[in-house]
Amino acid sequence: LSEALARLHCDDLVKPGYVREAFRLLRKSIIHVETEDVTFDDEGFDEGHEDGFDEDEEMAEAAAAAEESQAQEEAPSQADAPSDNEADEPVEPPTQQQKPPKAKKSKKKKTQISFEQYGAISNAISAYLRSKESEQDDTEGEESKYLTWGEVAEWYLEQCEVDIGDSLEELERMRKLTNLVIRRLVQVDHVLMCIGNTEGIPEADRKIAVHPNYTF
Repeated sequence: LSEALARLHCDDLVKPGYVREAFRLLRKSIIHVETEDVTFDDEGFDEGHEDGFDEDEEMAEAAAAAEESQAQEEAPSQADAPSDNEADEPVEPPTQQQKPPKAKKSKKKKTQISFEQYGAISNAISAYLRSKESEQDDTEGEESKYLTWGEVAEWYLEQCEVDIGDSLEELERMRKLTNLVIRRLVQVDHVLMCIGNTEGIPEADRKIAVHPNYTF
């Protein structure tokens, strides 16, 4: 870039001023991309949901809101106008129907990690799966070369054995985090994919593989 500035000024020598200007331009042109932390919904593990989704609750809330809006539209907005004979009588204010108290919505537990940590776990799992797929012989069958969800999670926990140490709490935390990352890679990012029929099969027993269109 400094040489281009020298040619721009028809100068045979690259002067220190050109170098300083090139440095300033490069520093201004670098864009620092900030990535948000990755948040997981813990409901699938705390309450025993198989896939971690709670669409029924959202549909029930939407239906309740629609019924409440319809009831408000059907309710009379104003009381009937009094007749001449009733003009001198005091008018009682319309009674408002008391709405039943809404049940407090319980906050869902969430797990949050940095995008860098999520990328490190994702790349480690993807690279391991790709290497295992390439090692298997083609004669063993199409599905035999794929590992199960649980096998991949246990492999990653073995890689983190030094960080986990003897703490059972840290082991359970890392096991849950690893399963949350794998779930996101399958359901959201589509980096991984399930092989074969998954209906009625627990997540830990499902065979997974890296999506063929994913490169890293």
